Amino acid sequence: MRNALTHAGKSSRRVVSAFIATAFEQDNAEAAKALWRKVADQLRPKLHKLGAFMDQAEDDVLAYKIFPADHWSIHSTDGLERLNGEIKRRTDVVGIFSTRSCC
Repeated sequence: MRNALTHAGKSSRRVVSAFIATAFEQDNAEAAKALWRKVADQLRPKLHKLGAFMDQAEDDVLAYKIFPADHWSIHSTDGLERLNGEIKRRTDVVGIFSTRSCC
């Protein structure tokens, strides 16, 4: 979703996100692919780079629909990104770490 939103302007990101999210809500792979293509075709006139990106990414993004519905839950990496950001913020302040052999 983040990669797709980079091809949309700031003012249209919310609408684009809602359009793309509808494909994820479909009950089966065929319906999801059909809606994905429909959304890409609707966005293509105004956001041609996003339409091309959606065409290229369709198989990768909707690959999880091949599996049983119990396996469809999509998890976010926000917690991991937050942790890595916090580690980076704290290590930038320290700069140089001592080793155990010197003390």
